[in-house]
Amino acid sequence: MIVGIIVGSLVVVVIAAFLAFNAGKTIEKKTALEKIGSAENKARTLLDEAIKKAESTKVNALLEAKEEILKQKTELENELRERRKEVAEIENRALKRDELSEKKLEQLEQKEKTIEQKEKEIVEKQNLVNQLNEQRVKELERISGYTRDQAKTELFNAVKDDIKRDTALYIKEQEQIAKDEAEKNATNLVLETIQKCAMETVSYATVSTVSLPNDEMKGRIIGREGRNIRAIEQLTGVEVVIDDTPDTVVLTCFDPVRREIARLSLEKLVLDGRIHPTRIEELVEKSTKEVEQVIKQKGEEAVLKLGIHGLNPEIIKLLGRMHYRTSYGQNALVHSIEVATLSGIMASELGENVQLAKRAGLLHDIGKSIDHEVEGTHVQIGLDICKKYKESFEVLNAVESHHGDTEPKCPIAFIVAAADAISAGRPGARREVLETYTQRIKQLEDITNSYEGVEKAYAVQAGREVRIMVIPEKVSEDDMVIMAHAIAKQIEEQVKYPGTIKVNVIRETRAQELAK
Repeated sequence: MIVGIIVGSLVVVVIAAFLAFNAGKTIEKKTALEKIGSAENKARTLLDEAIKKAESTKVNALLEAKEEILKQKTELENELRERRKEVAEIENRALKRDELSEKKLEQLEQKEKTIEQKEKEIVEKQNLVNQLNEQRVKELERISGYTRDQAKTELFNAVKDDIKRDTALYIKEQEQIAKDEAEKNATNLVLETIQKCAMETVSYATVSTVSLPNDEMKGRIIGREGRNIRAIEQLTGVEVVIDDTPDTVVLTCFDPVRREIARLSLEKLVLDGRIHPTRIEELVEKSTKEVEQVIKQKGEEAVLKLGIHGLNPEIIKLLGRMHYRTSYGQNALVHSIEVATLSGIMASELGENVQLAKRAGLLHDIGKSIDHEVEGTHVQIGLDICKKYKESFEVLNAVESHHGDTEPKCPIAFIVAAADAISAGRPGARREVLETYTQRIKQLEDITNSYEGVEKAYAVQAGREVRIMVIPEKVSEDDMVIMAHAIAKQIEEQVKYPGTIKVNVIRETRAQELAK
């Protein structure tokens, strides 16, 4: 009974649950259908709004496009109107030009007609003149008894003789006037040039003196058995004269460069106090470098003073060497600067190239810087130097012709030759005796240096002695005797000199090692 009740209850519950489930499904389905219907309505509403908005946008775009087209059409119509206006103006100007051209053409035609008429009148008048001339010539021929050709010949011969005589007289007068004027101008030019050139007049000698603090220093200079003074003379090539003159040592040498090196070296030795052959050798080397520096400086100063540019550095060094070179007692560098200055002044007065004239004047004696080292005259040596460093034709011609060895071929060469003569010819510029002496000393050294195996050769004792240092490996002791005899013989044959000359050949062997 109880079981039946329970089963019945369960059935009821199951049925109730089934009905509830079906009811829930029905409600859920209904709800879903309502949502779908709502969504479709919303979608339909959005679609309608989108269609309306699209149609509105399309209408607006069409309106804007119509407005833009209307605007562009208006602008094109305005531009077309302006172009038509411009074309109309151009047509008007063209019409005006055509009218002016027609008027000018009419005027030209009128002028041509007038010119043709005048030409006809001129031709008629010329014919009339020719007829009258023919009549006049015939009448003259009848009166004179000469034909036209005969009269021409007679008149020409008479006029020709007169012209020849007048021309000859005129030429002679002009030549004389030109000569007088040229001589006057040349004299004035030389006088003005000399007045404008202010140079020092200094006599350069072949002797230098060195002051000593006391006479005791003389003994130290001589050294033990004369080794110090012998070392100085051998290293510098000068003669050191120590006599009774108080506190003074005299240096003599024809080569002023060597003499200057010796003077500087001796002064340094006196100040230093350490006088021995090794120290002497060190100071001579140092003084040699100092003199080389002075040579470079003097060359640069000369170029700077004259305002000359573009010279090769080697030429500047050669110019500096001329500071220690003399010619007839006149300093060669001072003379060259003087000639350059004179040449520049004369070139300026004559309208020539001033810089070129100065350059040629400065280089005219450049050969004298090494004429004691190279065979040949200073003219030929200077010409070779200038060719080597590619100087201009005017400079080469001035160097080659300033002593008259060749013919001057340009105005600069004449100017340099005149300036050289002025500089050398002024009072106190040169001394003939000094040049003769230096030439003799140079000749002595050239003879000795020409022998094989000679290392150094110096003329000392004012040219009364020649000291020759030979290379021990090349000249033996027996060869020394033969060399001395041969040199003495050559000197007797080639050199003119008073008294006697001693030929002293020196062969010295040294051994040197460094202690570490």
